Amino acid sequence: MRSYVIGDIHGHLDLLQRAHDRIAADRRAVGDDAAPVIHLGDLVDRGPDSPGVIDFLLEGAAAGAPWVVLKGNHDRLFTGFLDDPKRQDAGLRAELSYLHPKIGGAQTLASYGVRAAGDRPVAPVHAEARAAVPAAHRDFLTALPAMHRHGEVLFVHAGIRPGVALANQTETDLIWIREPFLSDPRDHGVLVVHGHTALDRATHYGNRVNLDSGAAYGGPLTAAVIEGRDVWLLTEGGRVALRP
Repeated sequence: MRSYVIGDIHGHLDLLQRAHDRIAADRRAVGDDAAPVIHLGDLVDRGPDSPGVIDFLLEGAAAGAPWVVLKGNHDRLFTGFLDDPKRQDAGLRAELSYLHPKIGGAQTLASYGVRAAGDRPVAPVHAEARAAVPAAHRDFLTALPAMHRHGEVLFVHAGIRPGVALANQTETDLIWIREPFLSDPRDHGVLVVHGHTALDRATHYGNRVNLDSGAAYGGPLTAAVIEGRDVWLLTEGGRVALRP
């Protein structure tokens, strides 16, 4: 059972398009145009073209592409800010807000034409953002699922809470968790494929695979193909096995 997967995008439309080009090349090589492509969330923030990323994904879905787009913590922070700029997300540290430089929300709003969002009073910034962001973008992000299972693989943005049945996982854990998930060595019954915690390169840990290779910080955007529990990175030269 084959699936394709793309790591955290963070507003980098150019990297997303090139990742899909690598997937298209692999599809041609294996003769498969039906396997799903799972996007691991964090479509927005930090990068230069969040609206372009969302439009690209919306257009693909409208054309019938077999794509799954998951919700990341940054996607929920964005829609939460649009709903209520005073809302504090359950996964965000109390001293941070969507417009804090560490989050990258100001870059997202700038890509929608809202200038200097981090340097002005919140009320006018919020009003401008509400007017600038299309309702279709807000609705799309709000409705994104937090996990997707395909065969022996569970795709989530951040991870799962170990020892909790998949049906009982909370959205906050699925899009925010780091510990105790990252240090848990047990087999979770599925191979968990996730992003959220940026690394220098995609890494296979045996029970999980982290595909966040730091596109938000100038790194590459990883695309991979998974067959059963076997994982290959997709490069310009083809498949490269990713092993524990």
